[in-house]
Amino acid sequence: MDVDIWAWVGETQQQLSEAGNVGLAMALGDLPAQAYEGRYPQLDVMAPAIAQQAEALELPWLEFYARYWHLIGRIGDRAQGAVAIDDAQQLLAFAQREDVRECPAVPAAVEALAIVWANTDGPGYATDRLETLGAYLESTSPEKPAFAGLVTQYVAALVDAGKPGEAVTYAESAVERLRTAGREASWELGAESARALLAAGRAEDALDALQAAAGFQADDPVAKEHRDGVRRALILATLGRIAEAVDALPDLDVVGEHPRVWVEWSRAVNMLAGSAQITNTWQLGRVLRQWMDYFGMMGGYRARVELALVAGELAIARQGVWQARLLADLAESGSAELRDSGDLTERITALRATADATAEPEAPGPVEERVGQFDAADGFNADPEKWVGWLAPLSGEDIEATRRHTTTLGFLGYPATGADIYWKLLVDSGDIATADPDDVAYLTTLLIEARQDERLEQMAAMLPHAAQHLTLARLHSARERWQEAADAAEHAIHAGAGIEARRLLSGAAQQLDANHRAAEVLLEVLDELTDEDVWRMIVMATSAEDWDTVRKGAAKIGMPIKSTEGPIEEEMGLIRLILPAPDGGQRQVLSIRTGPATARLALPQPRGMEYNAGDLVVFDPQLLEPVPDDPQEQQNFVPPFAAVRILRPGGYTSYFFDGAAPSEEDWAEFTEVMAERGWPMWVYSDENYTVTHPTTGESLPGVFGWVAVPPDVSPAEVDALLDDATERWVHPLAWLDLAREIDVEVERHERIVKEYGL
Repeated sequence: MDVDIWAWVGETQQQLSEAGNVGLAMALGDLPAQAYEGRYPQLDVMAPAIAQQAEALELPWLEFYARYWHLIGRIGDRAQGAVAIDDAQQLLAFAQREDVRECPAVPAAVEALAIVWANTDGPGYATDRLETLGAYLESTSPEKPAFAGLVTQYVAALVDAGKPGEAVTYAESAVERLRTAGREASWELGAESARALLAAGRAEDALDALQAAAGFQADDPVAKEHRDGVRRALILATLGRIAEAVDALPDLDVVGEHPRVWVEWSRAVNMLAGSAQITNTWQLGRVLRQWMDYFGMMGGYRARVELALVAGELAIARQGVWQARLLADLAESGSAELRDSGDLTERITALRATADATAEPEAPGPVEERVGQFDAADGFNADPEKWVGWLAPLSGEDIEATRRHTTTLGFLGYPATGADIYWKLLVDSGDIATADPDDVAYLTTLLIEARQDERLEQMAAMLPHAAQHLTLARLHSARERWQEAADAAEHAIHAGAGIEARRLLSGAAQQLDANHRAAEVLLEVLDELTDEDVWRMIVMATSAEDWDTVRKGAAKIGMPIKSTEGPIEEEMGLIRLILPAPDGGQRQVLSIRTGPATARLALPQPRGMEYNAGDLVVFDPQLLEPVPDDPQEQQNFVPPFAAVRILRPGGYTSYFFDGAAPSEEDWAEFTEVMAERGWPMWVYSDENYTVTHPTTGESLPGVFGWVAVPPDVSPAEVDALLDDATERWVHPLAWLDLAREIDVEVERHERIVKEYGL
C-alpha cells in the first residue's frame, strides 16, 4: 500500500480515539501486521468489522483501507486466486468512487487486482494485467510510493506473457528511474527482475540481481527471508550449484504455511531431488497433493496444474508410476480451466510417456500373498505409495485388498480414485445393500473426501434404512449442515443404528445449541461410551445445566464430586482458560475450576470484552498442552483449556487505572484493600512501562491495569475507594474513564493523564 497513507492512518487513529472509538483506533494500526504476520483469524474478523464501522461512520478512506488489507491477507501469502477476483474488482470499483479516488492509496487496488489475476492464471491473464497496470503507470511518476509496486506487477506480467527480455529491460529502466527520483527499489521489484533474468536464460545475472536486492526494503518484510531463499535456491539449482542451492532452500516446515512460494519451492526440490541432501519420499508426494487441493479450492488454477506436473516428475523418480499417471490426468483436467494452456499439452504427454517407460517397483511377493504382507508390514517404515501399486492387481476383485488399497489411496490424497474402485465393487455389482458396514463406512469417507456428494446420496438410497440415514448424517455433518445431520442421525438411531449415529446426533445437537438433547443421547448408552464420549457428554450437560447428568458422567470416569445435587460449585484448583479476543486472537485468563467442565474467571478484563472476572465459563476438559515431565515444572504448571461458552455472567464491571507506580508498601496496602472488598484486580503493565515526571521530565516506573467490581457496587463507590486508597501516594493515580462516567473531578484526571504522559 502507498506509504503516504501512514500519516493519514495516524491522524485517523487519533480522531477515532478522541471520539471514544479506542478499540477501533488500536485495531486500525494492527491490520498490516495481521496480514504480513499470518494472523489470518484475527484479520478475517477485524478487517470486515472495521470496514463495516467505517461505512456506518461515513469514512470511505477508512473503509478502503480495511478492505484492502483484508484482500492482501488473502491474495498475498495465502495466494488466493479465482475466489478473490470479484472482491478485487469490487475494491477497484470502490476506489474509483468520487469520495475515495483522492485517497493516496488508491493505486494499491490496481496492484491487488493484478496479483489476484496472477494467482489465478498468470499467463492467461497476462494481457489484462499489462493493460490495466499500464494505464495507471502512465500517470504514476517514480516519486510516488505506488510506482514500485505497480512496476513489480508489470514486470511479472511480462514474464508470464512470455516476454522475459522485455521484462528485464523494463525492470532495469524502472530501477534507474527510481534512483534518479532519489528512491530505492523494493526487494519485490529486485526479486521479480531476477525471475525475469532467469526466464530469459541469464541465470548468473539473475543471481547477481537477487543479491543486489538483498539490501532493499521489502513491502512484505516478514516473508522476505523465505521468499528470497526459495528463489535463490531455484537459481542456484539452475546453475548446477547443487550444494549451495540445498543450503539456500527453506525447509518444508518453513514454507508449509506460505502458499505463495509452493510452486517455486517444488520446482527447486524437483531440480535437487537427485542430490543426496534432498530426499524424494512418499511424504513429499502427499504434501504436494494437499497443496494441489488447496489451490483447487482457492482458484489457483495455474499453480494446481504446475504442481501436478512437478509432483508427477518426482513420483516417477520414486517409481510411483500409478501416481504419475493420475497426476497427468489431474493436470489435463486442470488445464481446461486455464485461459492459455500454452505448452501444457506437450508436457502432460511427456509425463505420460515417461510413466509408461518407467518400471514399477519390484513386488515383495506373489499376488495372492499381498494382503497378508501388507498387514505384516512395518507401519512406520512401509511405503504406502508402493503398496498402492502392489495391491492394485487385486483391488476391485478381492474385498480385503480393496479395503487396504482404496483407503491407502485416500490417505495419499486420491480419494476419488479409491471411490471409483470401491463403487464398482460394491455398487455396480448390486451388493451395496448387503455390504459390510465397515465397507459402507470406508466408501462413505472416500466419497466425502472426494466431495462427491450426489454420488454419496445415490449410494445411500440403496442402503437399508438405518445405514441410509447414518450415511446421510455423516455427509451432512462433514458439510456442517447441522439440522440435516441431526434429523438423519435421529432416524438412524430409531432404525437401530449404533453408537456412531449417537455421536453424530450429539455433535449436531451441540452445534444447534440443543445441549440437553446432545448429552441425553449419549447418557442413554452410558455403559457403551469411551472416556472421550463421557467428557463430551459432561461438557454438553454442563452447558444445559443438567447437573444430574454431569454427576453421572463424573462417576463413570472416576472423578469425585462432593455435592449430590444442584449446581456443582467446588474449588478444584487454578487453570488457564483460552478465550477469544475481540481482534480475532486469543486471551489466556487465570480461572478457578469449579467443576468437571466449569471455571470462574479470576482476572478483570478490559472494557469491550464479552467476558469478565466472576463469569462462570464452560470449558473443554481436553488439555491444550501436555503436563511437563519435569517434577519442578509440574509444580508451576497451570493447565490450559479451551473455553466453550459463558454459562452465567458474573455481572462485574471493569475500571481502568493508570499512573506512576507507588512504593512497594503503598502498593501492598492498595492490593490488600482490593482483596478485602473481593474486587479482582490485575496489573497489565510490565517492568518496561514508564511515565514522565511532570516537573523534571525524568522517566518513572508506571503501572496500569483493571479492577473489576460486582454488580451491587456503584461507580461512585469505586471512585471513592480509589480516592481513599491512593490519596497519600507521592504521585497520583488516574481513572479517567470512571471519572467521566460519574462526572467527578474529570479535569483533575485529565490533567494527570496529560502531565504524566499516560
